[in-house]
Amino acid sequence: DLASAEGAEALARAHPDIDILVNNLGIFEPKPFEDIPDADWSRFFDVNVLSGVRLSRQVLPGMKRRNWGRILFISSESGIQIPAEMIHYGMTKSAQIAIARGLAESVAGTGITVNSVLPGPTRSRGVEDFVQTLASESGQSFDEFEKAFFEKVRPTSLIKRFATPEEVASMVVYLCSPLASATTGAALRVDGGTVKSAF
Repeated sequence: DLASAEGAEALARAHPDIDILVNNLGIFEPKPFEDIPDADWSRFFDVNVLSGVRLSRQVLPGMKRRNWGRILFISSESGIQIPAEMIHYGMTKSAQIAIARGLAESVAGTGITVNSVLPGPTRSRGVEDFVQTLASESGQSFDEFEKAFFEKVRPTSLIKRFATPEEVASMVVYLCSPLASATTGAALRVDGGTVKSAF
């Protein structure tokens, strides 16, 4: 259970020489703000934020000894454009962006880079299952629901579709490679142009 301190410690013990860490553990759930109990705020923070903080803290000493490492936080465009239907989720994604930048500052001058990746709506397994359920309930196909989603819920998307996990992974692979040694402290978007800003 990587949402717990014990889980992070167990992973670090099992793999003591991690030099690339991709913090990708995350949960989401659309819910009106007034219906989000304190327990959900805490659970989202524990899973989406503290899991990455704890794992990063575990692997950082080894990276410093080797003077090389890559730490990535898989955040979201929701960390910039907080979705009204998932404010608790957006809060955790903003926190990841801040942590990645601060951690990059703390390892300045080393061979360690820290970045956040901000996917837009992505057709991951979890999202695909969630959307398929909603589509079936409304008597639509996946494609029909996807089209309506990007017209009504994410109209700023320039690609008008869900990104694929492979498209997000391409950015992650680049950032983990030696080719990205001058890229650190950055929030890099794979959001299909959903955020209405060039920066």
